[in-house]
Amino acid sequence: MITQPPPLSIDVMSKHGEFTLAAAFEAGSGVTALFGRSGAGKTTMLHLIAGLYRPDRGRIALFGEPIVDIAGGVYVPKHKRRIALVFQDAQLFPHMTVAQNLRFGRWFAPRGDNGVAFDHVVETLGIGALLERRPAKLSGGEKQRVALARALLASPRLLLLDEPLAGLDDSRRQEILPLIERVRDEFAVPILYVTHARDEVVRLASKVIVLDAGRVVAEGAPAEILPR
Repeated sequence: MITQPPPLSIDVMSKHGEFTLAAAFEAGSGVTALFGRSGAGKTTMLHLIAGLYRPDRGRIALFGEPIVDIAGGVYVPKHKRRIALVFQDAQLFPHMTVAQNLRFGRWFAPRGDNGVAFDHVVETLGIGALLERRPAKLSGGEKQRVALARALLASPRLLLLDEPLAGLDDSRRQEILPLIERVRDEFAVPILYVTHARDEVVRLASKVIVLDAGRVVAEGAPAEILPR
């Protein structure tokens, strides 16, 4: 039997001032949570994967294909990685309507790749009534819905979510959590999900990677790891 490579494989070292991230792990299909307290290195890891930072050494591969291999001289530019990163603050273009923000995401899909249907993404995330609004007229939860939709329309091979619910009150969190579950289940895009909220890990993730001071200190199923 031929073993398929995991969606994400990473083994890197990256120094940022006094902080050093040195970690290795694999992420499979569905949601893999990067869990840990503030300053553990979770966001730094996402930035390395997305191409916002360059590691000092190491290798990152998507489905077995290296996008970073410092020793081998491989470094794929961020715009060619087909990795979508959704930030905590959504980072929508304020001068564009929601529809224009979404079509900007589609611009990054590979030529000839129809990807997911625009209408399907809009319906799944419940943003049809928002298409003509500008970001200033959106709530925090609505902005996160639009940011998720824009990321999906780029037809990514990997979706990175950097604490997407951290800036929301509890009612908005409970509104967005089911939508992330729908994204996980309907679009089959592997997701690396950064959080320090245990309930989000338990509800969304099939695997959790625990980071502490830039190191992986535990990994496995949430039910096994979180009680420790």
